[in-house]
Amino acid sequence: MVYDAGSISVLEGLQAVRRRPGMYIGSTDARGLHHLVWEVVDNAVDEHLAGHGDHIRVVLRADGGVEVADNGRGIPVDPHPKEKRPAVEVVLTKLHAGGKFDQQAYAVSGGLHGVGISVVNALSVRTEVEVARDRAVHRIAFARGKRVEPLTRTGRAKGTGTTVRFWPDPEVFDATRFDRDTIAARLRETALLNPGLRMDLVDDRDGGAGEETFLFRRGLADFVGLLLGDEEPLLARPLLVSRRAEVDGRALAVDAAINWSAPGYGERVASFVNVIRTTDGGTHEEGFRAALTARVNRWARTDGPKRGDVELTGDDLREGLVAVVSVKMPDPQFEGQTKGKLGSAVMRKFVMEQVGDALAEWLEDDPASARKVVRKAQLAARARQAATAARELARGRKTLLDPASAGLPGKLAECSSRNPEECELFVVEGDSAGGSSKMARDRHTQAVLPLRGKVLNVEKAQLRRVLANSEIQALVKAIGTGIGDDFDYSRLRYHRVCLMADADVDGGHITTLLLTFFYRLMPKLVDGGHLYLTQPPLYQLRRGKVTAYAMDDGERDRLVKRTFRGSGAVDISRFKGLGEMDPLQLWETTMDPQRRTLLRVTVAAAERADATFSLLMGESAADRREWIEANARYAANIDA
Repeated sequence: MVYDAGSISVLEGLQAVRRRPGMYIGSTDARGLHHLVWEVVDNAVDEHLAGHGDHIRVVLRADGGVEVADNGRGIPVDPHPKEKRPAVEVVLTKLHAGGKFDQQAYAVSGGLHGVGISVVNALSVRTEVEVARDRAVHRIAFARGKRVEPLTRTGRAKGTGTTVRFWPDPEVFDATRFDRDTIAARLRETALLNPGLRMDLVDDRDGGAGEETFLFRRGLADFVGLLLGDEEPLLARPLLVSRRAEVDGRALAVDAAINWSAPGYGERVASFVNVIRTTDGGTHEEGFRAALTARVNRWARTDGPKRGDVELTGDDLREGLVAVVSVKMPDPQFEGQTKGKLGSAVMRKFVMEQVGDALAEWLEDDPASARKVVRKAQLAARARQAATAARELARGRKTLLDPASAGLPGKLAECSSRNPEECELFVVEGDSAGGSSKMARDRHTQAVLPLRGKVLNVEKAQLRRVLANSEIQALVKAIGTGIGDDFDYSRLRYHRVCLMADADVDGGHITTLLLTFFYRLMPKLVDGGHLYLTQPPLYQLRRGKVTAYAMDDGERDRLVKRTFRGSGAVDISRFKGLGEMDPLQLWETTMDPQRRTLLRVTVAAAERADATFSLLMGESAADRREWIEANARYAANIDA
């Protein structure tokens, strides 16, 4: 193979985006598809942050496209002094072209790299832009990043604003149907962060689903209330922080709302930079956590209840914490175009100082509320100490969360390969199914861990009870990473963890309990795409030498009509559980990589997933009953 100058490819314009879309939007699945909407909406929000515009309207069109309209200033349409083309055309067709680099048009913005709307254009089969500006409406259109209709004046305009319509390219994306709930959650979140900004969502698909409006006046206080849901708040009113200062010539701001769930154990912190959700946190979250730990601990040692009690750790103070942290700054440094994590070091110190000062004032002004927080943290500290003792293993003082020292569980049927990338762990319901799966597996790459009975519901249990549970201990030891803050990705022993339960209601309950465990205590395993659900069949159909399997009643009936049509009776067997399948059947239907179906577990909307787990697996039976009554009509395949 010749490697010379002719081997070097030069991609012009937006070709690089179409060749490697994952570099710009993260992926080409549903997450990447919705990222297109976020890019356009974030541009409209930037206009609001700059003091122009208070209304954004998002329409899910019946023809599969999306329309985003705002009443901001409108993208400039006059010729660009260097490119000699309309500015709106430059913004849509050139990477790193925008008004957010020198802080003159936008002091604060979420879109920073100048690639957002141009990437949307590149990955759409068609893009249309209408600009109301200078008392006129201007229109321009593109196809897969290339201009197909020049900028033309189409009429008169009373106000100003920008309307962007785009249709995602099916050649790029795995699927092009937008999820209303995902978009609604993002718009609600954006409205909560911007008091007074109205966000409308209209779904014109499938006959239309009406219009939803998001408009909030109390901002972050409403946001924390939404995150708490129906849980009892520890504080009657959330602690609100709003601080601004100039650091090295840059205007920085931090706003936060803080409360705790009285009965809750988990931590829920939503963080944002210039109204962009930072799902992976960053320096602003680090500063917030450091301020909370230092200030409350200092107060607890001198003025808190039971002075001299056990030293409180950050985990103790954050047990049940529900908070929103929103910072604004010019030119923030993110890790990657998708802006998942803030890397600006200046924000860590700024947030730590400003939130620390606000906490100090609150602790002095409202000692009664402060004592409630400290008492809850002290209970968490004692539970932590009990959990440490509960997870000590027989050999010395080595703990369950030290994966290097924890011996493998005896019931684990290990595979022979030591390459985690090719290894799979099947977590199987029951010893009977475990025996069949051990005989069915590929011993080189597939390990089997049978679990006895139903694992503990970690949504309701304290950590010390969770870690004392023998089935959960076996699961943690087998996977090898540890849990929670002790999770060590480098020690992951299997790149596929497959949950294999019976295809009935009881098996579904066991799967749900395991999903709750992984989501709460090993979220990085889920985020990394390592958790899967197997799909064992419910029926076996046979006639003569022809055998087929069906996942549900509908597939069974289709097989009878198509595969087995004609004369002769069809022998239909219903599997009551995995234990009834012989090893060959289990291999052919559920474990053979060439023929099986695995469903990867992903979390598209973290807040929605968090609320769902709290609702369905938490303490409130009344809320759960209300949800079941409201959604019972959608249930299918319920065993009698």
